[in-house]
Amino acid sequence: MDSGHRQRTPRTPREKYGAELRLRRIAAELTQEALGEHVVCSPTLISHFEAGRRMPSPDDAQRIDRALGTDGFFARWLQDLDTKYADHFAAVAELEQQARLIQQFALSLVPGLLQTDDYARAVFRSYRANHRPEDLDRAVVIRTERARVLEGPDRPVLWTLLDEAVLRRRVGGGQVMAGQLHRIADLAEEGRLRLHVLPFGAGAHALMQSLLTLMSFEDAAPVAYVEGLLTGHLLDEPTLVRESQTSYALALSDALSREESLALVRAAAEEHERGQQH
Repeated sequence: MDSGHRQRTPRTPREKYGAELRLRRIAAELTQEALGEHVVCSPTLISHFEAGRRMPSPDDAQRIDRALGTDGFFARWLQDLDTKYADHFAAVAELEQQARLIQQFALSLVPGLLQTDDYARAVFRSYRANHRPEDLDRAVVIRTERARVLEGPDRPVLWTLLDEAVLRRRVGGGQVMAGQLHRIADLAEEGRLRLHVLPFGAGAHALMQSLLTLMSFEDAAPVAYVEGLLTGHLLDEPTLVRESQTSYALALSDALSREESLALVRAAAEEHERGQQH
């Protein structure tokens, strides 16, 4: 997988990181395949690291250091590449920008890519003790900036599967919740996402224990992401990704049709509006 073409001068911090990784790997007389065996990933992923298209996880960086004998160099540099996201989510935010297909399932909360400013603010306020308004403002901007990936001609295909609990939990009050649900419905009607809802009547379903995001790419293997309180796990091991894809498909088979889902979301928004007036 090594290329004989001249490497262009790296410009971004990530490209510089990748270029240095390539130089150190070649100096260690390791192919991308050999380094991939040490890191427990595909040579294609090593190629993406070296091109600056993707960044290694902290664990991957530690394995790279062990394989190359670089005494923590790449792990420390990774920490210095400041990110505005939580450690467990930084790589996911990067991958969202590259994905051709995003399939997301939300168990109790509107997915971050779809959150309105008011909804996001209510979410952050709910778990940030002694928060300052400027901190909330910054967090909201960071979250809603991610939605730019859904704009433009190269936006990914987006599937959104929501448990009905997402529609019913009143986050930020009736007006905020109504605005949030109308936004989701508007995006669905505009053809910018494919929307399905898992109704309470479906009972137990394959994803009832966790939120899940699946991402597929043009030139890399698919990944899955699951998240819990203060933690998240990016899965790229093929067996786990396939099992996650199967779980998504099983849950989707229990969901309402697109038309029924859209009608339910609109109805829930109207219920929140009426509740606000009482």
